[in-house]
Amino acid sequence: MASKASAVWTGSLKEGKGTISTATGVLSNANYSFATRFEGAASGTTPEELIAAAHASCFSMALGAQLGNAGLTPDRIETEAAVTLAKTDSGFAVTKIALTTTAKVPNASQEAFDKAAADAKAGCPISKLFANNTEITLQATLE
Repeated sequence: MASKASAVWTGSLKEGKGTISTATGVLSNANYSFATRFEGAASGTTPEELIAAAHASCFSMALGAQLGNAGLTPDRIETEAAVTLAKTDSGFAVTKIALTTTAKVPNASQEAFDKAAADAKAGCPISKLFANNTEITLQATLE
């Protein structure tokens, strides 16, 4: 399966603007710009915000799968991802992704939950994408 998205950019880096769309239509001409990415402007998205959404959703699904493999069914998994874009010696890079998850899992021991969370972090395809060049941290809480 191939997921598709597209971006259109017009103008120079600082004064230009762009739109991002997904084939499913979930995003349709969502705005992004230098100001949203580097100056904290509130109107629009950023590539890093989209990475955060992808990683949070991927991890949540992976944790659900790992818990299922352990015979556990979660009532709820909620994950936030914070993606850090920083200037490095070689230019800007995603340097860190901090995952924070809270899960309500009936009958789960702390040990089983911790193993499932660690395995989900290692096995999530988005984690794998960044594993060799980005620090990925995980704070996992069992309710």
